[in-house]
Amino acid sequence: MDRPALPHPDPVRLAALDHEALLAALHARVEAAWRLCREVHPHLPRPKVWCDLRGKCAGQAHFGRGGLRFNPVLYAENRLAFLVEVVPHEMAHWLVHHLEDGHLARAHGREWQTVMRRLFGLVPSTTHRFDTSRASPAPHRYACACREHAFTERRHGLARRGRGYRCRHCAQTLVYLGRSAFENGV
Repeated sequence: MDRPALPHPDPVRLAALDHEALLAALHARVEAAWRLCREVHPHLPRPKVWCDLRGKCAGQAHFGRGGLRFNPVLYAENRLAFLVEVVPHEMAHWLVHHLEDGHLARAHGREWQTVMRRLFGLVPSTTHRFDTSRASPAPHRYACACREHAFTERRHGLARRGRGYRCRHCAQTLVYLGRSAFENGV
């Protein structure tokens, strides 16, 4: 690898962007990555872009919706790394899917890794290292014999409707303790 195929954004300028300008920077980065991918696949469709992804996931190539989804909280908190790593990561999924004509290639398999290395000039990494605490709050506290567990609203709802959860370490059934002090406004 010589250098990344997409130039790195200026971190100082990026840090100063407001919400609208930040979204515009994301769209511009997706556009630049798409244009680079078109050198390999001239008929690659332009992906739509949404900033509606929640939870711990930074991005997602969503073939059913015809585009790329991004987590706005993780993007706002990790601007440079997001544009440098996450956008090419998802665009590589988009390209591989269309190169394979929709046939299932392994999500982070050889084809995807090749695109990351050869086209984007990046080391393929399947996961990010962003702090997800604000993007994926888990305010409901459960406990077992050995530790406390934090549940999201969704998992808590499943538990309340009768789904049982056990600790992976001590195998004890988890018991609800209440909401975290932070969420209670304490």
